[in-house]
Amino acid sequence: MNMQGTKKNLGLDRDAIWSQLRDEARAAVRDEPLLGALIHAGLLHHPSLEAALAYRFSLKLASGEMSEQILREIADQAYRSSPELGDAARADLMAVYDRDPATHRLLQPVLFFKGFQALQAYRMAHWLWQQERCDMAYFVQMRCSECFGVDIHPAAVIGTGVMIDHAHSIVIGETATVGNNVSMLHSVTLGGTGKEDGDRHPKIGDGVMIGAGAKVLGNIRIGHNSRIAAGSVVLHEVPSCKTVAGVPARVIGDAGCSEPSHSMNQLLGLDDYL
Repeated sequence: MNMQGTKKNLGLDRDAIWSQLRDEARAAVRDEPLLGALIHAGLLHHPSLEAALAYRFSLKLASGEMSEQILREIADQAYRSSPELGDAARADLMAVYDRDPATHRLLQPVLFFKGFQALQAYRMAHWLWQQERCDMAYFVQMRCSECFGVDIHPAAVIGTGVMIDHAHSIVIGETATVGNNVSMLHSVTLGGTGKEDGDRHPKIGDGVMIGAGAKVLGNIRIGHNSRIAAGSVVLHEVPSCKTVAGVPARVIGDAGCSEPSHSMNQLLGLDDYL
């Protein structure tokens, strides 16, 4: 099957996204019948994207310590009581679809990509944290780390339209905040600098792109639409619309475009080092 082609502009229309997902699922079953049971259970058996995500969440995070049924009830309750969770999921899904050149269909993140699935699991944990069900939130964090290799504290605040590409070894600390329309690659750490308590983690602005392996440490602000080069260690605040690189990172130029998180341009020109 050739999955290459022009991506549809679906915006965040609820019906259009769900209809497209179901069309893709039916086509995938025709092309690969051996995945029929997985795709029917994961998508086609459900009346909405929220129901499909609740099923996926419970299936992936269930263990001998917590049944799939209990987790499904938690997720269903969360999506019913907080519609913004479904809206956030759609924005995250479209972020992956629009920005990741390896994503040719909406069903890929929903069924196969751990970055998207881990982010939705974090959203469940954060909802539990807001309901003061902190121990259950910690359980979800633990299972997310065990299943996906993504460790996001449930108290962290993450905006919508976020893409976490590949997602292996992502760590986001308790007092970190991440703005809207942010993109980050694998092995990114938004961490502290020691054993200090209180507000100790980074504040990432809107539209920021964080390259693979970058470490942003301490209670520092990363300005809107800035760009952090792969492998950088950022210890100081970054102005908006700038590129930083190095260990420790320093400003080496402008961000190169108005929305680095959308363009996903990770190449630095020779002039950036001069």
